[in-house]
Amino acid sequence: MKTNQNLKKLKKPFLIAEIGINHNGSIQLAKKLIDLAARYKFDCVKFQKRTPEICTPEHQKGVIRETPWGQMTYLEYKKKIEFNLSDYKIIDNYCKKKKIKWFASSWDKNSQKIMRTFNSKLNKIASAMITNLDFLKYVASEKKKTFISTGMTSIKDIENAVKIFKKAKCPFVLLHCVSTYPCPEKDLNLNVIRTLKNKFKCEVGYSGHESTVSPSVLAWYLGATVIERHITLDRSMWGTDQSASLSEEGIRNLTSVIYKTPEILGNGLKKFSHNEKNISKKFRYWEN
Repeated sequence: MKTNQNLKKLKKPFLIAEIGINHNGSIQLAKKLIDLAARYKFDCVKFQKRTPEICTPEHQKGVIRETPWGQMTYLEYKKKIEFNLSDYKIIDNYCKKKKIKWFASSWDKNSQKIMRTFNSKLNKIASAMITNLDFLKYVASEKKKTFISTGMTSIKDIENAVKIFKKAKCPFVLLHCVSTYPCPEKDLNLNVIRTLKNKFKCEVGYSGHESTVSPSVLAWYLGATVIERHITLDRSMWGTDQSASLSEEGIRNLTSVIYKTPEILGNGLKKFSHNEKNISKKFRYWEN
C-alpha cells in the first residue's frame, strides 16, 4: 500500500543542470552547456562562483598543476577558469534568450555579493561550505530558497545548518549528496533521502555525482523533489567534475524517464479500453 501511495504522489522534480566549472573558463563552452540543458527541459542551470585568493587553501596555492594551458600554480589555474561579473552578465543575457533560469553557488561572501547583481530567487550551499556557519548566516539573511548539499557532513553538521536557516526564516531544501567524483553506486546510500525527510520534516532532494542515470530516478521515487546533476559536453574532457557528469546521452535518458513517467503511471483506475476490447474479440471465442 505504501508503494502505491508513493507512486500516486510522484510529480516531476525540479531539475537543476549543474554546469559548475565544466565550462573550463570558456563562455562558448558555457553557452553550449546551457543549450544542452534547455534542449532537455531542465528547470535551471547552476554555476559556481569563487574569489580564488580567498577560496584556495594556502597549502594548495603554490602547487604546480598540469593544465590544457600549460603548467601553472593551482591558484593561477583557479583564476583561469573563474568567470567574472562581465562573464556572468553574458550568461544572464544568454539564459534569458534561451528561457532558462540560472543561479550560482558561491564559496565566499564577496562572490555571494556579486551574485546579488542578478536578483536570482535561488541560492545554493555547496557541500564543502556547509560547516562555514558564518557564510551560511550571510546567505540565509537573503531569505531566498536555498538548496543545501549535504555531502562531506555528519547529521550534526546538517542540524547546525538547518537551525541557521530556520532561525532566519529562510526556505531551504536539503540535498542528499555523496561527495566523491564519480561516486560508486554502492556508496550512494539513497535511503538517506528518507532519513533526512523523517528527521528534519523538510523538502529533500538529491545531488548526484555518479556516472549513471538510474540512481537519480530511484532518488525521485524515494521522495526527492529536486534532482541536481552535473552536465558535460564530453565526460572525457579535462576537468575534475567531467567524469562525474552526465553527457547528452545520459541527460536524454534521465529527462525522458522523468517526463514520461506520470503518463505511464496513469490514474490507477482499472479500465477495459476500446483497443483491448477489439483485441479480446480475437481470443475469446466463447463470446459473441
